[in-house]
Amino acid sequence: MTVFCVLGDCSKEECHHCFPVKNCSDSHEWCSKNGCCDEIDPAKKIVVTGCAGFIGFHTTKYLLENNYEVYGVDNVNDYYDVSIKKAHIELLTSYPNFRFAKEDIQDTTVISTFRPYKIIHLASMAGVRYSIENPKTYCDVNIRGFIHILEESVKNNVQHIVYASSSSVYGLNTKVPFEETDKIETCNSPYACSKMAMELYAKTYTQLYPVSCFGLRFFTVYGPHGRPDMAPYKFMKAIMNETPIDKYGDGTSSRDYTYIDDIVSGIVGALENRKEKRCEVYNLGNSQPVSLNEFIETCEEICGKKAKIHQLGEQLGDVPHTYASIEKAKEDLDYKPNMGLKNGLKKLYDYLL
Repeated sequence: MTVFCVLGDCSKEECHHCFPVKNCSDSHEWCSKNGCCDEIDPAKKIVVTGCAGFIGFHTTKYLLENNYEVYGVDNVNDYYDVSIKKAHIELLTSYPNFRFAKEDIQDTTVISTFRPYKIIHLASMAGVRYSIENPKTYCDVNIRGFIHILEESVKNNVQHIVYASSSSVYGLNTKVPFEETDKIETCNSPYACSKMAMELYAKTYTQLYPVSCFGLRFFTVYGPHGRPDMAPYKFMKAIMNETPIDKYGDGTSSRDYTYIDDIVSGIVGALENRKEKRCEVYNLGNSQPVSLNEFIETCEEICGKKAKIHQLGEQLGDVPHTYASIEKAKEDLDYKPNMGLKNGLKKLYDYLL
């Protein structure tokens, strides 16, 4: 179907005299004489929520560079430095195929006005520790916000939703590596519970309505433009500036650190949905867990400085280990992470410089 405007109603020439396009695929005479804008492929119309955040920025940038029409949505909240998010939006608005709405996912109208083919839903309240202090906020934003996205999608015939879940849903599971088929009984924070609830709502809506939902369980994502509240950014910057870092526990806890470019490749794989499945969850990790002690040592090596450590006890809500099995993502999404921790942290270091 040819689309002449963002509404994408039809391809009748008389309905779109206000939007004649160059190189019209329907060979309209009016378009050949008066074509003034590029034709929009409906399958290239994507809404990205949380576009001003770390993963949202990188994902949106990739889509724009690959000729998608992207409508970004973000409420630019102050969970961390707002200037970082504003800088991301400024970079994205330099692309002619990007539009932005400063709206909350709990009541955004962008899906109804833009009528996208697919949605990448990355907007959420993040942070395990903050969720323990503010559990109701996570119900409002993560759960109620996702329900609004689902309702708007059903109303506007959106074909496919890719949404951010989290490795936190595995909680205190002791079996490693974590597999998508593992029975989950031990969510250890309101944040983890909100992500688990999102997965349940996605499953329910795909049972009730003709929409596909892919949930992606991200494992400790890091890289340039990263969140300043997360360990890779926070530790690296502290070591560079010779300021103390808070170290929780004895350093034997481990995380499956995953570089941002690998995460974006997994998101795009889920967006393309090659296997034509309707409701799945996938681990997106590096499948190479690293202890906190080893992580700090690697940061020290890259910075050429020793860390100043402020030793603290175990933190409420933390989990001891994360470790992703990525076999399912490899099979279905052609997911192939290839950035090792040392090289990835070097890229983060160069960015911080």
